[in-house]
Formats: sequence, C-alpha cells, structure tokens
Amino acid sequence: MTKILEEKEQLRLGENIKKYLKDSGLSKSDLVKLTGLDYHTIVKIERGVTPDPRVHTVAKIASALNVSVDDLITN
Repeated sequence: MTKILEEKEQLRLGENIKKYLKDSGLSKSDLVKLTGLDYHTIVKIERGVTPDPRVHTVAKIASALNVSVDDLITN
C-alpha cells in the first residue's frame, strides 16, 4: 500500500491544523463536534503520530476549518 502523505507533509498537516484552528477561534472540542471525529484522532494527526490519515478524515477537518484539503497539506 502506498502512503498518500510523506513524513514532511504529515508534520505540515498537523502544523496547519493547529494554525487554522487557532485562526478560526475554534477549540479542539469544537472540531470534534463539527467533524464527528474522536478527540484523540485529531490530536494524533496534529502531532504527526498518525502515519497516513484517511483522505475523508482530512477532508472533514478541512471542511470544519473552512479551508481546502490542499491548504492543510501544502501551506
């Protein structure tokens, strides 16, 4: 199975989630409610611990933060 995100992209994803979360004024608890994801799942993705988060998971986070998936991965 091929990894979708490289290690650098995983770390960038986590950093960008933190950045957009802060910019939005939302808390992680708000993000949990908006996405339906488990709190620990979000924390693991933020920390880069989740080696290859599922596309639909990242899409849920992007949607809740009102940004594109590309914004979360590349900025």
